[in-house]
Amino acid sequence: MTDAHALIDKEVKSNDVVLFMKGTPQFPMCGFSGQVVQILDYVGVPFKGVNVLEDDNLRQGIKTYSNWPTIPQLYVKGEFVGGCDIVREMFQSGELQSHLSGKGISVKQPARA
Repeated sequence: MTDAHALIDKEVKSNDVVLFMKGTPQFPMCGFSGQVVQILDYVGVPFKGVNVLEDDNLRQGIKTYSNWPTIPQLYVKGEFVGGCDIVREMFQSGELQSHLSGKGISVKQPARA
């Protein structure tokens, strides 16, 4: 598990926005991962997708790393933001866009006033 945690730590710290997901941004393998990809694409944020299906240690490791039981998981500037429901709610309220902007990440779609 420590190898997985080291890999996760490296990804989270070396990329501004990382989505641990099932599948890839081009081919999400579950609806929840697909929804988060759509939201990130909509707000115009470049992100790195990490496919947890390629490595079972990674798939289990991300759950213990964040202490969050489900995938996808979104990280911004090294900080765990949440899974699909949280990201969707933040997006709908404009909070996601504000959070990204506040972290110095430019978004295409400004938060709704």
